[in-house]
Amino acid sequence: MSDAGPLTWVVGGGGLLGSTLVARTPTARRWLPSGPIPWGTPEASHRLVQETRRFLADAATRPGGGEWQIAWCAGAGVTASGPEALAAETSLLERVLEVLSDAPAAGRGGLFLASSAGGVYGGATGAPFDERTEPRAISPYGIAKLELEARVGALHRDAGVPVLVGRIANLYGPGQNLGKAQGLISQVVRAHLLGRPISMYVSLDTVRDNLYVTDAARLVDAGLARLRSESDRDGAQHVVKVLASQQGVTVGFLVAELGRIFKRRMRVVYGMATSSGYQSRDLRLRSNVWPELDRVATVPLPVGMRRIVQSLTSAAGAGKLT
Repeated sequence: MSDAGPLTWVVGGGGLLGSTLVARTPTARRWLPSGPIPWGTPEASHRLVQETRRFLADAATRPGGGEWQIAWCAGAGVTASGPEALAAETSLLERVLEVLSDAPAAGRGGLFLASSAGGVYGGATGAPFDERTEPRAISPYGIAKLELEARVGALHRDAGVPVLVGRIANLYGPGQNLGKAQGLISQVVRAHLLGRPISMYVSLDTVRDNLYVTDAARLVDAGLARLRSESDRDGAQHVVKVLASQQGVTVGFLVAELGRIFKRRMRVVYGMATSSGYQSRDLRLRSNVWPELDRVATVPLPVGMRRIVQSLTSAAGAGKLT
């Protein structure tokens, strides 16, 4: 396979979005660290700095002038995460940005940041929200995401690195980390297969935009290609784009659709949690930036839900669902 195009490193390649991006990246352009990053340990920061330097050195030896791109998809934070854990994640990105800002080939690179539409628009009004909507974070998670966006914006301003920020809708798909308090569809399916009720901390009329992971990865790929093209023509660009299906559905619809798939009513227990106040009732989304990237066929929500059901049913049959 041709090695034309930038050397690509997906940071957080073990996660739902990251692993899908890794799989989409041509082998000749795919860069992998020397070993797993020890996330959640003091060693993680040092390792990330080392790997970033090694990545830039490897990119410099490739044909085409050392083009590179990094997709930052790392982070274990969720809406209910506390400030301390989120600050640690911000610190890790800061260390990588420090290396990139000093790189001789900074202008030959590009950076994608996976941000959160739900986090940054949590307190906004006037849905559907788009890139023109003034962000209003009401949770530590959302505040942390805006801080990350500001940090990569500073990298663009100070070092001339092209930057794409993707404010991503509710991401779903097979392979989601069930240990994290996110992924409503996967969590409901898991609970049903294990014969447990699922605890729900939002009302059934809560509206969310659900984006299938392969559609999200395609948008990231297309966005990075567009970023490179426009930056080559007009100078380094800093672009914020909402990545969404642009179709809002209620939580009640999701629960009812899963009931139709299983031909059985889902057992749902409603309650309150500290993080309930961080949840917006209506998070419909639209994108006005590079809208042509959105004009392709996407995975319909019922199809994506059935894929999750099939994946988790297989895991349960193999005794691997806990």
